[in-house]
Amino acid sequence: MVDPVAIGFGAGLVLVFVALHAARGTGWEATADISEEVIERRASTVEETEFPEPGSRAIGGGSAPAGAVATGEEGELEEGAAAEESSSGPGDIPEDEIEHFEVEFTKEGDTIEVANNETVLEAGEDEGWDMPYACREGQCVSCAGQITSGGNAEDYVEHDNQQMLDDAELDEGYTLTCVAYPRADFTIETGEAP
Repeated sequence: MVDPVAIGFGAGLVLVFVALHAARGTGWEATADISEEVIERRASTVEETEFPEPGSRAIGGGSAPAGAVATGEEGELEEGAAAEESSSGPGDIPEDEIEHFEVEFTKEGDTIEVANNETVLEAGEDEGWDMPYACREGQCVSCAGQITSGGNAEDYVEHDNQQMLDDAELDEGYTLTCVAYPRADFTIETGEAP
């Protein structure tokens, strides 16, 4: 048989221990959130760069939106921004001077007309082709292709600020499709880097 006095005595002892424990507390305190501090410390070890992550196709290179103008603190143009805006590039051809050239894309298996105010990369994307690129500014070779029509690439395209290909590579027909505007008919093998 079960002794009710013993059960009551045991339950009383348990309640006393629980009450003492609750009154004393656990001594545990939440640690401070240091996530921002850790991120800042890690960021300070990485050198600053304006170049986007390679293969960052979703963000398209992270450049400023088309038509954006650099401004100072009070909305004034920064030095050089006015000159930059007024200068024209190969894509700034007036409507009455636009010409179209036949460009054969070997890997894509098609020949299309490309306007001389449109880059080879943009023309391929307009066709729905998955064209390789990263920076869209002529500062890497992710979008490189090789013009297989013979001769120097600049016989067929005008580059707008390409900074990666040297004269020997241009002589071999290499081009950066993101800054290459057609100036003649040609055949190109996309995805070919020097």
